[in-house]
Amino acid sequence: MSARDSGAPAGRTVYRIRWLPGTDRLHASCFCGAEREFEDPVVLWDWLLGHPEGHLPRTPEAHDSPAPAAALV
Repeated sequence: MSARDSGAPAGRTVYRIRWLPGTDRLHASCFCGAEREFEDPVVLWDWLLGHPEGHLPRTPEAHDSPAPAAALV
């Protein structure tokens, strides 16, 4: 699922925060497509709510299309 396919009605702002199991890190996704990892939830929310400052939208090629696996001969 991407920021553009959030499942929310058009025009709604959606923020996603995921805990990375086995770590103290949180992965944040902004509605603009920008993503970052944080250890401090306060800093995470400051970043999300401070949109667009510090937000660099991800490139679809870098995240939506996995690299093909190397062929084994």
